[in-house]
Amino acid sequence: MEISHIEHIGIAVKNLDESIKYYENILGLKCYAVEEVPDQKVKTAFFKVGDTKIELLESTNPEGPISKFIEKKGEGIHHLAFAVKDISGSLKEVEGKGIQLIDKEPRKGAEGLNIAFLHPKSTMGILIEFCSDKK
Repeated sequence: MEISHIEHIGIAVKNLDESIKYYENILGLKCYAVEEVPDQKVKTAFFKVGDTKIELLESTNPEGPISKFIEKKGEGIHHLAFAVKDISGSLKEVEGKGIQLIDKEPRKGAEGLNIAFLHPKSTMGILIEFCSDKK
């Protein structure tokens, strides 16, 4: 497996518009994209910090994973995403090492990336996402 960098840090928020204002007005970052990902029941906003992005995630459905996360844990860091060259190969490799997969196959994510998640029960409590460019 070849991890090139931290692709983004996903942060669960209750209100995307208010959160964007905080990141722009207080931290001085610039939101460069807002996107809805219907199959994940989420609306996202992205900020660039060096080579890494921050992804804010607002649920679009009370039954969505972000809504459930906030209900259990409150707003905050939801996942850590790593850029990998070969997402399918990376999934097979970690599964072979005993890691429980949420996604056995990559699926479409925000910004047109292919994504897949590893279960936090087998990753020391951190929801890990693999991302790769669409190919």
